[in-house]
Amino acid sequence: MADVPVEVKKAPPAQTTSPDIWQSFRGEMDRLFDRFGFPSLRRMFDIEPSWRSASSFGFSAPAIDMSEDEKAYKISADAKDIDVSVSGDTLVLRGEKRQEKEEKDKNYHFSERSYGSFQRSFQLPSSVDRDKVAADFSRGVLTVTLPKTAEAQKPVKKIAVRSS
Repeated sequence: MADVPVEVKKAPPAQTTSPDIWQSFRGEMDRLFDRFGFPSLRRMFDIEPSWRSASSFGFSAPAIDMSEDEKAYKISADAKDIDVSVSGDTLVLRGEKRQEKEEKDKNYHFSERSYGSFQRSFQLPSSVDRDKVAADFSRGVLTVTLPKTAEAQKPVKKIAVRSS
């Protein structure tokens, strides 16, 4: 048998139009870990250097906490530079987020900056006294106090249930 050279052409990998679900899921998990101050899965197991991963910046409105007591509703957000406004029956929190990330290692220097705006709106219950809404910024937390009207603060009347 004679050795006949055969030209072998490598076909490029097939392109898919659907997103890589697992990569997307891993990215979401990494962002969740970052948000709570844990190292990402990628860094915990050294799967790949952090500079090769996709950007961890994703702009979303800041997380909020809501509470209620007898006198007021309160909304707290971990953010600064927020504009607070009430328009009719809607409370609007509007602002801008700036994030910077820098990593240095002996083999690389990674720097990323990102800017974006956000807005959150809340439908106010009729029991809020719109003229007395107040906002306070302390220790990196914005707290918006939505006082209840005098009518809404009246004690609840307990109704006795009779049995026959």
